[in-house]
Amino acid sequence: MASAEEHTVLPRPTFDKPVKVLIVVSPYYSDVAEGLLTGAKAELDAVGAAYEVIEMPGALEIPTAIGISDRRSNFDGYVALGCVIRGETTHYETVCNDSSRGLMTLGLAGLCIGNGILTVENKEQALVRADPEGQNKGGGAAAAALHLIALARKWASASKGVGFKPRGEDTLMAGDTDGNTTA
Repeated sequence: MASAEEHTVLPRPTFDKPVKVLIVVSPYYSDVAEGLLTGAKAELDAVGAAYEVIEMPGALEIPTAIGISDRRSNFDGYVALGCVIRGETTHYETVCNDSSRGLMTLGLAGLCIGNGILTVENKEQALVRADPEGQNKGGGAAAAALHLIALARKWASASKGVGFKPRGEDTLMAGDTDGNTTA
């Protein structure tokens, strides 16, 4: 059982500037969502982050809500919370794959997103994973978002040097190894 396995939990990042996070939650399974939300809020509170919570009908709408929010607001990161429970049809695979793919696409585009959308076989598994005193997947998703925000801030001013070099640094003269001429 996954809850009996040991795993490494990274120390919380620290921030010298305020952090603002949007939590997007689907209350489709309200008891599961409540546990995920409680865990996520506690993790954000532990680092002093400000946050807002919005609800979406289901997991498929969460990536779109995050994309809209990113284009029209000023959040540093996002926490996606919800639950998909396997049913009798292939709809489960569609919702799991497409919501995950949507979040990954946004993440690869530079958004700092913690994915706390549970994909489980039954309600009991969901409740164990959502329990803030148990597996606390909501807190884990918030922690992931915070780590990504810290990483993005660490490299915010770093330049890959794309573009033109300043005048004088674009040409090597005979005998020069670093582009600086000697007089």
